[in-house]
Order: sequence, then structure tokens, then C-alpha cells
Amino acid sequence: MTAFALNHMTVARISFAALLDLAADLGCIGVEVRNDLAQPLFDGIDPATAGAMAKSKGLRLLAVAEVKRFNDWSDTKAAEALALMQIARAAGAEAVSLIPRNDNQGMGNGERQAALRVALKALKPMLEDHDLIGMVEPLGFEICALRYKSEAVEGIEGVGGKGRFKLVHDTFHHTLAHGGDFFPDHTGIIHISGVVDQTVTLGQMTDAHRVLVDGADRLGNIEQIAALQALGWAGPVSFEAFAPQVHASPDPAAELRASIALIRAGLARKAA
Repeated sequence: MTAFALNHMTVARISFAALLDLAADLGCIGVEVRNDLAQPLFDGIDPATAGAMAKSKGLRLLAVAEVKRFNDWSDTKAAEALALMQIARAAGAEAVSLIPRNDNQGMGNGERQAALRVALKALKPMLEDHDLIGMVEPLGFEICALRYKSEAVEGIEGVGGKGRFKLVHDTFHHTLAHGGDFFPDHTGIIHISGVVDQTVTLGQMTDAHRVLVDGADRLGNIEQIAALQALGWAGPVSFEAFAPQVHASPDPAAELRASIALIRAGLARKAA
């Protein structure tokens, strides 16, 4: 059965403790926490205590996000990555999230790949020292210097990093990048969100359009999950919705439960 998880972005207005309660109530296997919300990471709770809170609910801390612009490597970026890894390690998390630059810089062919290899090569021993996975998330936006999963895989394999680095297969970004190959052996987690606005083109879609997956979804979430599972992938599927209306929901538990049921039913039909 598909294992679900909950990224704090989906319920950005609730506390860390409430996130754990909600994830446990929904039957999720774990959560992803973030350092880019209005509140401090773990609401300022000591990381070891926060990790113990998750464990007490039967939840895994799947990832701590995020190192931004990781492929724009520098001494400052190395210090930022180290600090996040130390927090993740103390909390008992499994991974840290690595987000590429998304500013239309460093876009040249050859330049992109070289910058990625520099960053991955530097990050690999740091991740090994902290027994963490680096979750690399290509962004499908045209201005992103790591748009394609295939390019990420080439970089990972080029530094001997398979297993230490894993891909985030984000259904939104996969669609924006016009699809492409699936990489089950390299994929660590699937991020899901839906786009239901019928008025926007692919090129106009932004994070603000990302809602929970329902019957009007334009991104083919169920098809993407089913495709990876058909290739033998069996990892967690994590809700990551950015839309303000999702954050403002008066009953996120009911809406998430409905989305889980819809996805499970859709996957069952695909498997039948």
C-alpha cells in the first residue's frame, strides 16, 4: 500500500506539534520539516527533543528542508549546509533537502553541469559524516539551473554519489519540465500537489497554483505515482501544497483524508 507523508508547507500555519498530530491521525509514515516558514524550524524546539516527539508518534523525520541554491557553491553555502546537517542529525532525520538556484543564472550548457558536480562533490563527504541522504529536487521552471532529473542523475553518478543522493520526484515540477524519464533507483520521495485552475498555461503555473490532488487535477499525479510504482519504486508520497487557500483551510485533516482516498482509489484502478 502506498505510504503517505506530510510536508509542513501543506499546513504551513500550524505548529510542529500539530503537524505531528495531524500526520499521525492521517496514518502517515512521516513528515518533512522546513526552515522557510513563518515560524522557526521545529518552532524553536531543540532538534533532539523535536525528533523524540516525532518518534513518540510513530513518525519518521523524512527530511529537513532546505539548503537553497545548493548548486551555487561557496564557503558560505558550505557553512549553511553543515549547519542544517547538524540540526538534521541531532533530530534523527533521514535527509536534508537540496534546492537548486532558480534565478535564471548559471544556465549555460556545460556551466550548469559543472556547477552541479562541484556542489555534489563537496556535499558528499559532509552527508557521509552525518549519515544523511541529500535529497536533490530539480525544479521544472524555465529559469532553474537544474530543471531535469536526467541532468541530476548524471551529476550524481558522475561523483559516485548514487545512494548518498536521492531525487525528489515532484509531480508539479516533472510536468513543468515536460515530463521525461523516471528514475526509480535514484528516487527517494515523491512530492505531490495538484493544479486545478483551468485558465493557466503550463508556463504560467507557479507554486501558488499548487493545491491538494482532487478529481480536477491537471498534473497527472496518479499516473506519475503509478508509473514509478510499476517500475518497482515503493517509497513515501508526500503532500507539498503551496496554495494560500490550502494553508487557510478550516479542516485540513478532512481535505487531506479525501485526497488520500482519491489517490488510493485511482492507484487501485491503475493496478487492476
